[in-house]
Amino acid sequence: MARIAASKERFATSEYTPKGFVISLTVLCLVGAAAWFGYVQIFTKGLERLPPKVCDGAVDRQVVIRTLPRTRTADEGASQRHERENIMFSCHIHTSAGSILSGMARVEDASVRQWLNHYGTSTRGDAVHVSVGDVEALAELDSSSGSSSVYIPCVPRGVRAKDANESYAIIAEAGVIGHGRVSGATLRQAVTDFTYQLTKHTYELAECQNPRTFPEKLPRYEDHT
Repeated sequence: MARIAASKERFATSEYTPKGFVISLTVLCLVGAAAWFGYVQIFTKGLERLPPKVCDGAVDRQVVIRTLPRTRTADEGASQRHERENIMFSCHIHTSAGSILSGMARVEDASVRQWLNHYGTSTRGDAVHVSVGDVEALAELDSSSGSSSVYIPCVPRGVRAKDANESYAIIAEAGVIGHGRVSGATLRQAVTDFTYQLTKHTYELAECQNPRTFPEKLPRYEDHT
């Protein structure tokens, strides 16, 4: 009994002030924040674990990171079909967060005007359009997926240009399924950069006649809106 009484006395006389409570709460918050930051760093860097060049070396990983949200895991893959002038290359990045970035590029017998009519304002609503030389790109303004397309003239190896009804070209399109890391104009630009790299890779696969030097990047959309 004497021991219990002594314990009660020490508890009653111990100093417990509001200042001490605030200090304790602050420490707990800092510890919790550090733990959460560590969780985010460890478990949401799935995109950073992808190869530096995804989809058989077609696209820079940084473009993917700019486009898709943080995720615990991510995987990427590519496929291609090459039968004479029928050339197609596709790329996808899946995340455990449920977002997907995918695109496809192929050789088509189509003029710039036909491409614009299909992907531009006449069939899919308003779009923003940029070009450098004869390389063309556009993105839909009312698309939540950042839907974009790129057009690069190309006559594949073994095909005579005069045999085509229209100009041959590599035409690519891409978009995000689910949520992107960003939205609006920033997402459109990121998806277009992805599409452009996909198109350049397919240009090499097609062994296009009259090889060209590509600009490092396309003109920015914000400079043309």
